[in-house]
Amino acid sequence: MRKTWLYVILFFSMPAVALAQDEAAGRGFIENVNAIFSDFVAGFFAVLFFSVGGFPLIVLWLVCGAAFFTLRMNFINIRAFRHAIDVVQGKYDDPNEPGEVSHFQALAAALSATVGLGNIAGVAIAINVGGPGAVFWMTIGGFLGMTSKFVECTLGQKYRVVRPDGTISGGPMHYLSKGLAEVGKKTLGKFLAIIFSILAVCGAFGGPSMFQSNQSYGAVASVLPFLPGWLYGLILTGLVALVILGGIERIGMVAGTLVPAMCVIYMLASLWIILSNFTQLPEAIATIFTGIFSPGAVEGGVIGVVVQGLRRSAFSNEAGVGSAAIAHSAARTDEPIREGIVALLEPFIDTIVICNMTALVIVITGVYRNPQFEGIGGAELTSAAFGTVIGWFPSILALAVFLFAFSTIISWGYYGERCWAYLFSERSLIVYKVLFLLAIFVGSVATPAAVIDFSDAMLLSMAFPNLLGAYFLTNKVAADLKDYMRRLNSGEMEMTQQTL
Repeated sequence: MRKTWLYVILFFSMPAVALAQDEAAGRGFIENVNAIFSDFVAGFFAVLFFSVGGFPLIVLWLVCGAAFFTLRMNFINIRAFRHAIDVVQGKYDDPNEPGEVSHFQALAAALSATVGLGNIAGVAIAINVGGPGAVFWMTIGGFLGMTSKFVECTLGQKYRVVRPDGTISGGPMHYLSKGLAEVGKKTLGKFLAIIFSILAVCGAFGGPSMFQSNQSYGAVASVLPFLPGWLYGLILTGLVALVILGGIERIGMVAGTLVPAMCVIYMLASLWIILSNFTQLPEAIATIFTGIFSPGAVEGGVIGVVVQGLRRSAFSNEAGVGSAAIAHSAARTDEPIREGIVALLEPFIDTIVICNMTALVIVITGVYRNPQFEGIGGAELTSAAFGTVIGWFPSILALAVFLFAFSTIISWGYYGERCWAYLFSERSLIVYKVLFLLAIFVGSVATPAAVIDFSDAMLLSMAFPNLLGAYFLTNKVAADLKDYMRRLNSGEMEMTQQTL
């Protein structure tokens, strides 16, 4: 197996050497990749994101689903918030329960796939296109998405497969096929499971690989302008290849080390800027709220503001997409509801906390309306915002962006791998890994607009089969939740008194 991967890496290195030797040929290759990729994205995007009353269908689907789940579960995102923190602290951990990781480790693994460029580049894109008011709608999307995460991750635990060797296989592909079979919709369930797996594999080739590679290059290039995109893509692809060779154990080890450290650095820097400009904080908040229904020259007016906020929220926290259920299904517990409650913390941390801190930094520094920074967006605009207060921070942010992108790529590499194995077999995974690595390289040289559109299309389209299946299984989740909360409130559940 290792010998095979060495051949694969050598194969990918050959065109890179050729490009390095012939700069003109390199430019021609990149231009061809851009042209083909952009044409494909334009056609697919037009089909998937057709407008319904000014809203893209996929955005309506996600928001309506999240609102329905929030009402159906009686605002579990508020009622169980304190309990979620207790569970993550290890107060209910039992090492004898089936699973491969603790509640905290499952949460960290899932966050490693979501906390990243959606928080750094996505927020800047939302403000650039939808104005500061988009931040409010992004927060609303995160609040509602907490319950979507609860439902899908509960189902991921409920219908997971525990193999004889103790390893776990779970996610939407399993609860769609097994869960819907229980409610008399076996054929539909199998169909949705296959569709989800196909879209998840395509999604892995989009947002988590191409978008991450593309936007992280923009941040790194702002510090290292001499670094060509194709070389950056080759370096990133090589590093990812080394990690995914080791499987989920190495992925978990790397992500668990990188993400917490970079989150702390990023949040501390954000707090420094916010507190340094504390007197401007009320004005910044007022600007955000004023922009909710007074968008000014924003394209699409009020609806344009709402769409941008909700769209970037969905892309940032992936609530309703179903991806996090794959990670949470491996948690060590025999209480599916408990893991679902842990999962609702993801959109809170990802969108309500980190995204809002990024937004406040951008609005307080005013870079989004500064002519000096006109024409830039994404991670580059966020970097410029930090640079106006902390002159040396763009270098640190470039490193943070790179590490966030790297951790997201390797985590999503595993998500796509599990779905590929469900569709084909474990023996064919070498094909998936080669294609995944190729997608990373393509993302580093394709145009940003095409990459962002492709990312949204592939990633968000997974929500169609996932939320449809979850809707049919809602009553099962509600019944389990009612029983769980009864036992919790009556004192039947005892804490293990373990803490992190």
